[in-house]
Amino acid sequence: MSQLQQILKKLKSLSNPDNVAGMKRFGINSKKMLGLSRPQLRQIGKEIPKNHQLAQDLWETGYLEARVLASLIDQPDKVTEKQMEEWAKDFDSWDICDQCCTNLFRKTKFAFKKIKEWSGREEEYVKRTSFALLAFMACHAKKEPDEIFLKFFPLIKKASTDERNFVRKAVNWALRNIGKKNIALNKAAIGLAKEIQKIDNKTAKWIAKDAIRELTSEKIRKRILWQNI
Repeated sequence: MSQLQQILKKLKSLSNPDNVAGMKRFGINSKKMLGLSRPQLRQIGKEIPKNHQLAQDLWETGYLEARVLASLIDQPDKVTEKQMEEWAKDFDSWDICDQCCTNLFRKTKFAFKKIKEWSGREEEYVKRTSFALLAFMACHAKKEPDEIFLKFFPLIKKASTDERNFVRKAVNWALRNIGKKNIALNKAAIGLAKEIQKIDNKTAKWIAKDAIRELTSEKIRKRILWQNI
């Protein structure tokens, strides 16, 4: 039995139909799901050595859980733009989108490039990937200068009128995460949110109001000040 077959056998042995039903209630509607929790998958991922080819094979099975595992065990330095495009086109839920962004895409050398490219795409989950990836980069790209994030402000503003649920939430998320990096970016993000608030669009106003509420909160201000001491 191949390693791929062994992994699939293990995943299927842990399948939980009740969890599948619960996942669907939260908007996770992938065609092939087994119902494993993310902690379960992370633990299984720790037991599998990094393997680029195995990650490709797991992805091709179409199972949501196998694809999450693929994002966990792939090797970022071997990931190509072509692969990122192919995987993004396969995204069929916010969950696999976000898992790939945090587990793999943010660690590749193409992350910022794909954020820009995907922000203009029409497919809902591909466009979400742009802003979810930006949100994760805002958290994890600690050494990047502020200018890297400021250049994405026009893209955030442009996408703020996209009324699709999984896009608007990612746009809001990216804006809030950038605004939580440091004092300068906090002020800049609040300024952008105020610009967006003036747009005559319900979604834009929601994104702006929610971002301003969090970024001006005492909790966030104290955290940012503490980080900069």
